[in-house]
Amino acid sequence: MGKTATVVAFKPRARARGLTTAFIRQSPKPGRHSDGNGLYLIVDPSGASRWVLRVQVGGKRRDIGLGGTSYVTLAEARDLAHEIRRKAKKGDDPVAARRAERDGMPTFKTMAESTHKARLGTWRSGKHTDQWIATLEAHAFPTLGALPVNRVASGDVLKVLLPIWTEKPETARRVLQRIGNVLDHATAAGH
Repeated sequence: MGKTATVVAFKPRARARGLTTAFIRQSPKPGRHSDGNGLYLIVDPSGASRWVLRVQVGGKRRDIGLGGTSYVTLAEARDLAHEIRRKAKKGDDPVAARRAERDGMPTFKTMAESTHKARLGTWRSGKHTDQWIATLEAHAFPTLGALPVNRVASGDVLKVLLPIWTEKPETARRVLQRIGNVLDHATAAGH
């Protein structure tokens, strides 16, 4: 007698159950309803509803409001949440960045661009002009870019320099000098 082989069809895993637009339209009960990955629909007893994303940045839990359901759709809330989680994973604090914008405190990136613009006439060649901002974009902005300029600490500067100090000491020296120029410019501007 011959043996017959059983073929098992591969079935892809279904997406984890989350919220649906139909559920949101039905005016769910007051409370917190999870979509997954830290995204919540908050429904007040009055019936008002809004999106909130819970993330952890630098060991601190942050609840970030994404807007009301009348203005932000489920798909938009998921996209916003994904973008914020990506930034939080890099170490950026989205709450601090929003607060800095609201309070008028420029971010490090904004201040660096302002410093670069103010110093445009001081360089002898276009190459130096381009290199000045390019090194900050490549090395400093990923770590310091979203920080309010008044919150940049020596530990933050060290995070920027450690990865490049031994491999590219000259670049590290220049990045340190340029970070200092930006912070000096911020101090002179009263920030």
